[in-house]
Amino acid sequence: MAIRLLDALFPRLRRGGESEVAEPALQPRLGRPRFIPTVSAPETAPASPAFWRANTRLVLGLLAVWAAVIIVPTLAAPWLNQFELFGFPLGYHAAAQGMLVVFLALIWLYIWRAGRSARLFGATTSVLPSTGTPLIFALFGGWFVTLGLSLVLLDRISTLDISSIGWLLLVVTVAIYAVIGVTNRASSLDDYYVAGRRIPAFFNGLAIGADWMSAASFISMAGTLWLLGYEGLAYIIGWTGGYVLLALLLAPYLRIFGQYTVPDFIAARYEGNAARLVAAVIGIGISFTYLTAQVTGVGIIMSRFLGVNYLAGVLLGLGAVLFCSFLGGMRAITWTQVAQCIVLLIAYLLPVALLSQRETGSPFAQFAYGGVFARIAELEAAQGIANAYAAPFNDWTPANFLALVFCLMLGTAGMPHILTRFYTVPDTGAARQSVGWALLFISLLYFSAPAYAAFARLEILQHVAGQPIDSLPAWVGSWGDAGLLSIQDLNGDGVLQFSELRIDPDLVVLAAPEMAGLPGAVAALVAVGGLAAALSTADGLLMVIAAALSHDLYNRALKQGGSPRARLLFGRAMILVAAVAAALVATRRFAIIVQLVAWAFSFAAATFFPILVLGIFWKRANGRGAVAGMVSGLAVTLSYMLLNLRDPGFNLFGITNVAAGVFGIAANFLVTAVVSLCTPPPPPEAAALVERLRQP
Repeated sequence: MAIRLLDALFPRLRRGGESEVAEPALQPRLGRPRFIPTVSAPETAPASPAFWRANTRLVLGLLAVWAAVIIVPTLAAPWLNQFELFGFPLGYHAAAQGMLVVFLALIWLYIWRAGRSARLFGATTSVLPSTGTPLIFALFGGWFVTLGLSLVLLDRISTLDISSIGWLLLVVTVAIYAVIGVTNRASSLDDYYVAGRRIPAFFNGLAIGADWMSAASFISMAGTLWLLGYEGLAYIIGWTGGYVLLALLLAPYLRIFGQYTVPDFIAARYEGNAARLVAAVIGIGISFTYLTAQVTGVGIIMSRFLGVNYLAGVLLGLGAVLFCSFLGGMRAITWTQVAQCIVLLIAYLLPVALLSQRETGSPFAQFAYGGVFARIAELEAAQGIANAYAAPFNDWTPANFLALVFCLMLGTAGMPHILTRFYTVPDTGAARQSVGWALLFISLLYFSAPAYAAFARLEILQHVAGQPIDSLPAWVGSWGDAGLLSIQDLNGDGVLQFSELRIDPDLVVLAAPEMAGLPGAVAALVAVGGLAAALSTADGLLMVIAAALSHDLYNRALKQGGSPRARLLFGRAMILVAAVAAALVATRRFAIIVQLVAWAFSFAAATFFPILVLGIFWKRANGRGAVAGMVSGLAVTLSYMLLNLRDPGFNLFGITNVAAGVFGIAANFLVTAVVSLCTPPPPPEAAALVERLRQP
């Protein structure tokens, strides 16, 4: 009944208006499919050898700089930390902010050089009609800032509790998301799957940023930095450096290909249904793992700030996702995510500015938090904490640090819900620019996460650790009731030692305003921003699951030629099942959010990234090699992950389960190459597709 009601509320999609690229027809049977002679894509001239050579030289040069910027400062971090830059230990600062600046420079340099080269070789650029959309979202951003500041002032002069303010902000923001989602609902399959391929690069960058800055980025990343210190910076480096790989190796080529999903590309490049089925199933598994992390974040926020129990909070959040965005398809999701990106950035940046003003006298936390490192070091020494916060490799080996960095980078470049975004822009130039804009918006949050962690570390060392247990701040008790904090008086002296304090990393950002004594409205604002981060990523992940089930499995692999209405009804039904399943799994809280996300990235890095890159840059790769590579990469990663989880003493070079994908990546590349060379080469159609992808 629910599915029928939703089908009546939202218009049935028409087939017309699609712009998907035709691909060779394939037999609808499993096993090794063969190409059937049909009318294929229009013939194109071979790629200009001069253009491809110039592009390859540019890519290789930038990749060399990218790798050197990651490896050299990381290995030299203990030595670099002997020096300071504006109060920052230099090794820490290079990983926290310096590398991100270089990544941004590399991407925008590539955008400029590649665009110039493409124009020299005759590429054209689509021009979208101008609209009032930028002004609308600028006004929305200004209104939300005004709302946040007004609530802060209201909180100072009234007796509103944090739950009431949280409900007010939640209702207002979700209502806005709902209006945007319903007014932008899709009217064709092209709108539904790829937003009509008409999203400008700037707004696609905002949508990618919202898709990317999930509960892990918003809620858990600063907490992981608080817990691990320097080692936690692996997440910042990995989740930003991957955008260099996206810009250089994948984004423009996927846009040239067109169509709807990542399995679409794998099927066309690697000879059909067998590769499509494997890719679709793996994509669903990756997206479900990532989705579970977002659902966990929704439950934490709802239960703490809205006064509902964890499961009810999960169901409320998923209901908002399903109604506001998903039912309208990618078009509704895109514009909803633009609004959510604005909300989550404001909700993240405003509190950290207030924290910085309180601790350093400057609201520019990204530049001012270096001043607290010396105070943290003094407090750690006074309390006998052996592992200094900013010191590299207290708990991890350098091998584990770099392995996690590269897993997260390659996983970023292989994550299905991000790759799909490059189908939504009008041309390859916009695809490249989308990556640059996305990383620019993402960097606003990632520059600020280390500041959150440092301020929280200072606050806990000053006012919690070393204090009598019966006189701890009120926020300790409230978050203890939420199950994210615990204390044990192991020596029975009535004084809380740092080692007797257990804080869940998912707590730090959400509790930071309370730690610093900021108004309750600020804490509620953070909660609504975290909810926007979780919901926006859940939107994209549910869309990937829907496309994999209804488009790749139901319509292409199992029942070719299904009607648009049947495909959408099937996809919507499966999405409800996936959402409920994610909610049930999330109730078990198997791991902290950032760990769940790291697992998803290991799976993506070990399965999709090698196959996509080889499919573009190596013509000899074939379908049997691709299937064997994906399966072997997944098997090796999962096996190592489970063995290390069961027995942490089982590891190679100190590499833990969160970086297990590094072994799967190597296995995938090796197996794909060996199997491809030992079996017949791919058909001529695959070579023609590669030539078409290499056009300017």
